[in-house]
Amino acid sequence: GMGEEEAIFKQYALLLKERLGSRQAHTAPRVWCSWYSLYTEIWEKQLVKILCDLEAQEWPVDVFQVDDGWQKSIGDWEPNEKFPSGMDGLAARIQASGRAAGLWLAPLLAVPSSSLYRDHPDWLLHDENGKLVSAGFNWGEPLYALDTTHPEALEWLAALMKKVRKWGYGYAKLDFLYAGALPGKRHMDMPREAAYRNGLKVIREALGEAYFLTCGAPILPSLGLCDGMRIGPDVAGYWDNPRDENLLANYAIPGTQNAIRTSLHRLWLQPLVHTDPDVVYFRSRQNTLTPEQKTRLQELAQVAGFKATSDIPAWLTDEERDALKAFMESQPKIERVGRYCYLIDGREVDFSPYIDMPLQPGFLKNLWGGLIGNLANVPFLMKIYDQAGRKALKKTLEANPV
Repeated sequence: GMGEEEAIFKQYALLLKERLGSRQAHTAPRVWCSWYSLYTEIWEKQLVKILCDLEAQEWPVDVFQVDDGWQKSIGDWEPNEKFPSGMDGLAARIQASGRAAGLWLAPLLAVPSSSLYRDHPDWLLHDENGKLVSAGFNWGEPLYALDTTHPEALEWLAALMKKVRKWGYGYAKLDFLYAGALPGKRHMDMPREAAYRNGLKVIREALGEAYFLTCGAPILPSLGLCDGMRIGPDVAGYWDNPRDENLLANYAIPGTQNAIRTSLHRLWLQPLVHTDPDVVYFRSRQNTLTPEQKTRLQELAQVAGFKATSDIPAWLTDEERDALKAFMESQPKIERVGRYCYLIDGREVDFSPYIDMPLQPGFLKNLWGGLIGNLANVPFLMKIYDQAGRKALKKTLEANPV
């Protein structure tokens, strides 16, 4: 169709709703998430301390969400030794605070160290030559994808979701979901978007009325099955990453500018799903964002209608904590008055200065970027990089106790 951009996308969203459906509560929950402060360095006693601080300071948060770092392995979704009370024990403690318990998983992935990978290789996605399809590299290991058309894999997937619900988690953040839509030869021959949606239907049914947030997910085949959707890359406590953006031309890499740019272009999805632009920051500790950059991120969350943070009470000044609480409690009136311009309670906010893409690199930068990019294909070097990052994170957290 032809016409004004806003009108065309509004009609497109309506047609998608007729075809795929939508699932939306009246408002998105307000979330505290462990990832953007603690990353994989989480354990039970530490999270309970943070929860106690949220209670004592009366933070207006609806969901306390445990992110990556609780599981034995990617594929083995049982608590590791850092969670002696089990995930059900932690969920009960969260619920006792009057909040819903949230949990992160990547259920469509498996790594070689997992029993899922060792015991059920036939559940994983293969190519035409019988070789496992790569889903990337993370956690110091190669990643492989679950075949969401395999009956036994689907039974396992449904049982996993039911187990999470039985533990007491009413909010599921399911990540790396693109793995279910990778090209490959499946147990049942069907288009990969249909295979992905087939897996998501099983997840949705098994989760029941739990809030389902998709991350790293193909957009269209997720619609109608999830309550919320991450609509951009991870934010970060910094604005951009010159190495990845300038040398590698990777604009999906974590960074606050990338998150703002991408999320703004996907707000047309709001009639179909809660649009999650990722967390906001109020803290100055472990954060290089300027006050203006933090404010833009906070305004994005208000426009998107999804509020989440990872800030730790002990890391905030009194002023920062008060500002965060006021932000979480606010319900501003939002009006779009331009392509990237909004009124928030009548105050104009223009995101236009943050939309432009970086300049394309020249020949020498392209050459240098190619050399650096090829290092990512060397598993040994990636493992060293992963180990170095974990050591640096531990030192940072030792210097900044919760």
